[in-house]
Amino acid sequence: MDPVEKAAYVLMHDGIVIYPTDTIYGLGGDAFSDEAILRVYEAKKRPLSQPVSIAVCDCDMIHGVAKINEYAATFIDHFLPGPVTVILPARNSVPAILTGGTGMLGIRFPNHPLALRLISLVGSPITATSANVSGGRDPLTPSECHVAHDYLLDGGILPGAPSTVVDIGERRILRPGALVEEVVSYLSRGERT
Repeated sequence: MDPVEKAAYVLMHDGIVIYPTDTIYGLGGDAFSDEAILRVYEAKKRPLSQPVSIAVCDCDMIHGVAKINEYAATFIDHFLPGPVTVILPARNSVPAILTGGTGMLGIRFPNHPLALRLISLVGSPITATSANVSGGRDPLTPSECHVAHDYLLDGGILPGAPSTVVDIGERRILRPGALVEEVVSYLSRGERT
C-alpha cells in the first residue's frame, strides 16, 4: 500500500489526514461522515458555526454537492482545477455542519496530483481546511502542521499563498489569495445571468 492508498484508507474509516494541495497543507476528513467532520473541527479548535470547505477531484463531484448556474459553470471551467475556492449553494446531500448553517458550500478543486489521487481513491469529497489551529499560520511544510491527525501525506514544501475564496452568486471575493488579480479581472468583466 503506497502512502496515498494508506491516506485514502484512513479517510474511508473516519480518520483525518493532512494532505498537500496546490497552495498549503489541508486537513481532510470524509465530507459525508459526521464523525470525521467533527474530528476536523475539534482538531482545528474551530467553532461549529464556521463553515468548512470541501475538496473534489473532478467537475462531476462539484455537480454532486452544489447547485451550479451557467455563470458558475463558466467560472469553474476557467479557474479549476486551481488555487480558488468557489462558494456555491449546497445540495441537500451535503451535511449542514459543513455550511455553518448558511446553505452555502466552499469547494476546492486542487491542482495537485497527490490531492487529486487521494480524493479519487476515496471516491467522494473530503474536507479542505488548512492543517492548522484556526487562526494559526498556514502550513507550507509537514513540520508546520500542528493539528491532531491520523496520517500525514508528505508533499514536500508547498507554494504558500492560500486559495482565493469567491462567492460566485455575489460575484465577490471573500478572501484574497492566489490568482486574486486574475479572479478580480474575470469578475469585473463577467455578465450577470
